[in-house]
Amino acid sequence: MLYRNNCANCHQVDGAGLAGLYPPLANSDYLKANKNAVICSIRHGQQGPIVVNGKTYNRPMPAQLQFSALEVAEITTYIYSQWGDDKRLVTGKEAEAILATCKK
Repeated sequence: MLYRNNCANCHQVDGAGLAGLYPPLANSDYLKANKNAVICSIRHGQQGPIVVNGKTYNRPMPAQLQFSALEVAEITTYIYSQWGDDKRLVTGKEAEAILATCKK
């Protein structure tokens, strides 16, 4: 539900992204190679260009500072279990430790 309410508008319910504006999560090389950065982006947003599957995206992703570490962990677990070939549960403590290292 957190993903649908906060992420799906741009990344779409199926994780396909939005036609050159917002990057896909499904089959994303960026997702697979940058888990800590993804966790930071969920809470703190994303500014500047990123390359996903060879294509550059440069739309800002808004910060979601209201998300607790547990909510970030839940969204991360959902994203990676759906589209990242990683069925492992991300715990709130793990997300909290990674969030403490994010550049804000």
